[in-house]
Amino acid sequence: MSAEDRRALVLEAGTRAFAHGGYHGTSTDAVAKEAGVSQPYVVRIFGTKLDLFLEVFAGAVGRIKAAFEQVLEEQPFDPESEDDKARMGLAYTGLLRDHDFLQVMMHGFSNGDVPEIAAAARACMGDVFATIQRTGWDDETVRDFVAYGMLLNVMISMRAPEHLTPGDPLTTLALCAFGDDLEVLQSPA
Repeated sequence: MSAEDRRALVLEAGTRAFAHGGYHGTSTDAVAKEAGVSQPYVVRIFGTKLDLFLEVFAGAVGRIKAAFEQVLEEQPFDPESEDDKARMGLAYTGLLRDHDFLQVMMHGFSNGDVPEIAAAARACMGDVFATIQRTGWDDETVRDFVAYGMLLNVMISMRAPEHLTPGDPLTTLALCAFGDDLEVLQSPA
């Protein structure tokens, strides 16, 4: 296995480990065990747990930005078109089945007590916002699109689609938020 492939393996393992334990609850040893490598090897590649987390987090948010950029590049985008708005939404919905990716993102956004993670989260959110602005939507529409995406993240993070009870207000919210995609999201990928 090449060094680049091993690095990718550790990043994938880091995504799984940080998704389950968060930044504070995950050690480089846990990432190493998940990857099937030694802890010193993880440290040699990434330096510190913080550096590893920041790279895993940037990769997660980068997937979102890349999905939106693909929509914008594959054909002209009409900011007045409901079909084009749906294309942007579907690009994001396609990512939602990867719960580990979403959990890492949520851990990154909620770690404001670690200045480096907070700075990365602000920069990543700004990058995603700027990418969506390229649609030609006004800032309020972009804000609403991002807010809706964050609602979906929170709902998935708390595993709401997997715990629906008829008559429960959370079930009503989940049905309203996810629509036809709810059934697909009820079982993690």
